[in-house]
Amino acid sequence: FMGNTIYKTIENAIKHWYLPLIVGVLLIVLGFWTLTKPVESYIMLSIVFAVGFFLSGIFEMIFALSNKHKSWGWSFALGLLSIIIGLLMILNPAISMATLPFYVGFMLLFHSILGISSSYEMRQYGIMDWGWLMLVAVLALIFSFMMLWNPLFAGVSIVVWTGIAFIVTGFYMIYFSTRLIKLNNLWKKMKNEL
Repeated sequence: FMGNTIYKTIENAIKHWYLPLIVGVLLIVLGFWTLTKPVESYIMLSIVFAVGFFLSGIFEMIFALSNKHKSWGWSFALGLLSIIIGLLMILNPAISMATLPFYVGFMLLFHSILGISSSYEMRQYGIMDWGWLMLVAVLALIFSFMMLWNPLFAGVSIVVWTGIAFIVTGFYMIYFSTRLIKLNNLWKKMKNEL
């Protein structure tokens, strides 16, 4: 009975491994786009971010609802929050320009906490390189605190730090999807041995 429960949990966790991959690619593209645009286009940037938040929120919620892994509630809440923030930013770009660094900082904070939880889950499933996932999540957590403390720290514009935040989060999501693929292969191997 316990073995069947473990297999079912693994199967559910890896069912839609490609959704974090899509979110990661979107965030990386958004991050590089941000780094190539000047500060003068910050209004346009806030609209692009709003759409990015909205789309990543939708994919995050689909992933959470379709998998029901241990921390699915965090994924669902993060997706819902991303959708709400995206809509608020679309409706009022002037406010989003002033508050965008904090939105990005909090999104990165939530993704980091989710990443720490997910890496611990990977460790429980026996994924050997779960430590890399934990390292990326902890580094993103530190970066999120730096953004929330002072969005313009080190004399670098918020456009650069926002772009870097999206890229870091995007790489984390892609790496997370590769770990889900690894779990998928492990699950298939274990299932074939039965």
